[in-house]
Formats: sequence, structure tokens, C-alpha cells
Amino acid sequence: MAIARLGSVSLDCDDPRGLAEFWAKLIDGQIAFSSDDFVAIKTDHLWLSTVRVADFRAPTWPDGTRPKHIHLDLAVQDLEGAQEAAVMLGARVATFQPSPALWRVMLDPAGHPFCLSTQIPD
Repeated sequence: MAIARLGSVSLDCDDPRGLAEFWAKLIDGQIAFSSDDFVAIKTDHLWLSTVRVADFRAPTWPDGTRPKHIHLDLAVQDLEGAQEAAVMLGARVATFQPSPALWRVMLDPAGHPFCLSTQIPD
């Protein structure tokens, strides 16, 4: 039984609106929600979001001086239960939690961040 479903892919950036407009046109998505720091794009198969990150610097590729920036958002029904299950599988709860009532930032076993959220529509 799945603990979560992949709900959204989030792209860190310094201009969420501009990046969202690019992606919405590229993948024929529609901007469904927008704020200064977050924009959600709905597609037929997935949500794509753009998220403002303080002091964002674009990744360098292929040299990797600054690694790529992407994280997964997983849609869950029960934040507490999903967090417990993820920890049992090897995840860690991130120290910084910007909005723990709405989503939980977790770290996978390799340290990659991902979020558990009850805020992602079907």
C-alpha cells in the first residue's frame, strides 16, 4: 500500500512567476495558483510548482559547482502518519519547517529534501 502519491515537482528559483509562465507555455499547463513566492501549474498528469528561494543561484552544469535544484512534493492524507511512515523507511525530518501545519520537509537517506503535503489537489 502506497504511503503517498507523487503530487508535484517543485523548481527552486528567484522568479517564480516568470519561470512558471515559461513552463506553462512549454508543457501546455495552466497557472492555477500564484503568490509572490510560489506558483502552481496544473497539467494533465502532474502539478509543477516554482518556489522562490532566498539567494538562489542557478545550478552549474555539467561541472556541478552548484548542484541541480529540484525536490519532490508528495500528496498525503495524513501528515503525521505519513511523516512517521517516511521516518520508518529511513527519512529524517528537516530541522527547518517553514509551514509544518501544511507540509513537512523531509530528507531522504542521501539528504535530498522532499515535502509531504495535504495541500495538493487531486
